[in-house]
Amino acid sequence: MEFSTWMCLSCGWIYDEAAGDPEHGLPPGTRWADVPMNWTCPECGARKDDFEMVAI
Repeated sequence: MEFSTWMCLSCGWIYDEAAGDPEHGLPPGTRWADVPMNWTCPECGARKDDFEMVAI
């Protein structure tokens, strides 16, 4: 199964499932569905709800 990318609608930061966000507790390979609801954008603090799947 391919990994997806998600973009913050507030600041444009990209979450790549393949890369994860190790600095904020999300190891590489963490699927968006497995990202906790209380996780926030590391750039602007936007909520998970403020992200949209994008094709890069």
